[in-house]
Amino acid sequence: MAFLLKGALIEYGSDFLGPLPNVVIFQFNPEQITRTLEVPQRPTGAGGRETSQAGEIPVEKLSLTAKFSAADLLKDDNPLARAAGVGPFLAALEMMVLPKAALGGLLEAAIDAIGDAIRGGAGGDVTQPIPREKYPRLIFVWGLTRVLPVFVHSMVITETHYDYLLNPIAAEVQLGLTVIIPDPCADDPIAKGADIYTAIAKESLAISNLANTANQVVELIPI
Repeated sequence: MAFLLKGALIEYGSDFLGPLPNVVIFQFNPEQITRTLEVPQRPTGAGGRETSQAGEIPVEKLSLTAKFSAADLLKDDNPLARAAGVGPFLAALEMMVLPKAALGGLLEAAIDAIGDAIRGGAGGDVTQPIPREKYPRLIFVWGLTRVLPVFVHSMVITETHYDYLLNPIAAEVQLGLTVIIPDPCADDPIAKGADIYTAIAKESLAISNLANTANQVVELIPI
């Protein structure tokens, strides 16, 4: 069987399970991906820019459908599939859209609050900051030239078959991803590295296209 790369969504920089990242590798690669480049409208009137001056950065959005099935896993008598079907895949994807505060941080804050209350006595004025929730940081990996920092802007889960315990054993997930352009001042070296890597790969592909078009360009321009 020929070697086949699998696409994946990787959540990083979270406390999902300590040092372990939340990773969803597509069981079956999506048959197609729709890429939309939303170009911001240029200002008009007195504030309009010259046609050669760059405006806002276009926003790239991806749409794809991931399919999951427990058929092969059930055939191999996989205990996790027997117990939950494709539920673990779906739960891992759902965790990628939910804002969360780290459980460990909440426990630590609760313990500190109790300790401060005891030290302060009955009349102590105890205040504790509310832990800020953060959205998951995600990397979408698709082949050797696309490693994209993204966030999920839409997710539609369609469960199509169930076992006798009503666990979903087949499902389709429609994903809408928005590619992030990391801020230069952001403290996110993984997103910055992924963005730079993909940009270099894209520029290299564009340059290599010159080899395909060089002869045609010569024919188009009479000398």
